[in-house]
Order: sequence, then structure tokens, then C-alpha cells
Amino acid sequence: MATNKTHRVTMSDVALHAGVSRTTVSFVLNDKPGAAIPEETRRRILAAIDELGYRPNAGARALAANRSGWFGLITEIVTGPFAGEVITGAQSRAWGDRRFLLIAASEGDPAQEAAALDQMLEHRVEGLLYATTWHRAVTLPEAAREVPTVLVNCYDEEGELPCILPDEVSGGYKATRRLLDAGHTRIGFINLDPAIPAAIGRREGYERALREAGITPDPSLVVPGWATADSAYTAACELLDRPAGDRPTALFCGNDRMAMGAYDAIKERGLRIPHDVAVVGFDNQELIAAYLRPKLTTLALPFEAMGTKGIDMLAALAAGQPLDTHQVTIDCPLLERSSV
Repeated sequence: MATNKTHRVTMSDVALHAGVSRTTVSFVLNDKPGAAIPEETRRRILAAIDELGYRPNAGARALAANRSGWFGLITEIVTGPFAGEVITGAQSRAWGDRRFLLIAASEGDPAQEAAALDQMLEHRVEGLLYATTWHRAVTLPEAAREVPTVLVNCYDEEGELPCILPDEVSGGYKATRRLLDAGHTRIGFINLDPAIPAAIGRREGYERALREAGITPDPSLVVPGWATADSAYTAACELLDRPAGDRPTALFCGNDRMAMGAYDAIKERGLRIPHDVAVVGFDNQELIAAYLRPKLTTLALPFEAMGTKGIDMLAALAAGQPLDTHQVTIDCPLLERSSV
């Protein structure tokens, strides 16, 4: 069907092109519950929309259906190494469900976060994802409870909101198990800030793997690296300067930046990786893990999978469906490279 370039395509045009009523087109566009539209008719209408280039009036459509087709995503920063993965996972799943994301970075500013949330609510988002760059407890503005909200890589202190978290315990277990399987029995652990959830979970997994192997965990082999390369360098020096029988032959580092610091300490002592000291990291920060020499075996934080699962949970909540579980943990895959 040829259309005038200056003519705005209407719902009536779509109905005429598809050979159906305008009401039927409206039901398909708004995914009206209870409307028994045959699948062949639905496909014909969607094809007509694509062919004619019809663009629904989003505001009127949202008011009519009490649905906007939008979810909101608030994250601390969109330029960090992991935020893009959350966005990729969430956007891909939303797009597959014919939904869209409104994305805002709060830059860690509570006022900016509240303003972003207000704007999203004004645009009638059907649900909200709130994602943090590191695993911790958060407090959200009360307005976040006006729509279904799912937390990604964080949890609320009250435990009221559904959340998706990386399986820190399993990650710590797998990292240590990999070193045990390589024949190491004296494994140092350069941990994060000992008080944060990731550090607590990863240490639990580390100790569980050791006990399963018949090894009593040695607290003196666990040293905080405070998440930085410089602090981890100091921690690695402390571990590697012990007498030969007391020195670890492998290091599990709580993140890849700390593994980078450990590499420096190992090489300064004339030791080889992995021949003299094996190393496993955590996070899979690509610009570090893949470009260290040798390349770093590490655990990947599942940000993309968490973003995907967040959209699944939001879609269920927006449809009024109960969730199977209030808290979901996502496995952290082990990426084999050359450091073990």
C-alpha cells in the first residue's frame, strides 16, 4: 500500500492494510488481556505496522492501557567496567519482550537518584531496576515502592524488595577448588574489605573448599587487600616473604585489580606464574584479566545475566504474577586462562 510521505500513518491505515477493524489493531497494540485475537491476525497486524511505519502515540497508549511499555534502570555509573553488562542483559531481554529501558546514572548522588526516579515515574515506567557497582545493602527513596522494583547486585536492609545477587560463596569455592585441583595445598587469600558481603561470601567458599579437601583453613593466609592493586601488592609481599615452608604456592585474589598487584610482587621476587605461584582473580575485568601476562584465570561477575533476570522478574511483577523466590543468586563462571 503506497502512502503519502507527508501523511502521518494512523491506526485506521493499519486496520485497512491488515483487513481488520481499528478496535482489533488497538487490542493488539495494547496487548489487551482477554482479547481473543488469532495468532495469524496478530502477525498480519504487526506486519502492517512495520510496512507502513506506524508509530503509536505513546502517551495516549499508556493512558488507555495503563501501560507504558517502559522499564526504568537506575545505576550508579554507566561508564564503569560492569554497568554496560547490566544494561546489555536488561536491554536485550526487554527488547525481546517489545519493551524499552529508560536509563539514568545517579553518580552516587542521592539527590540525583531521587530526581531520576521522579522522572521515570512521571513517564509511567511499569517497573524499576536498581543496580549497584558493588554488592552491598542499599536504602531506596520511598517512591521506588510505587512500582515493582528489583535490586541488582544489592539488597535492601529491610528485605522487602526482590533482589538478584552474584553467588559469592560458590565463586570463592570454585576459585579455591581450581587451585586445589592444580595440586596446591597452601593457598593464600588476598581478600576485599573483610566487612563487605562479597568478602564474607568468598571467604566462606574458600574455607569450604579447603575443608572438603581435608585442609584446616589457616587464618594467617588470609590478608585484606582492600580492593586495590597497591594494597594487594603489599599483602602479596607479606605472604611471599615468609619462609619457604610457610609461603603459599598459590594466591586467590578477591578482584582482578588485586591480582595485578600480586603479579608485581611475584615477579619482583623472580618467581614465575604459574610455575612457582599460581593466581586466580575475581570479577573478569577484561582490560586487566585478558592482558596480564600470563593471562589471568578468574571468576566472572554475572552482570549481564543479572540484568536479564531483573527484566524477567519485573515483567512477572508488572503482570501481577508472584515470584518463585524473593532472592535470586546467579553463578559466577570460572574463566580459564594461563595463571594456574
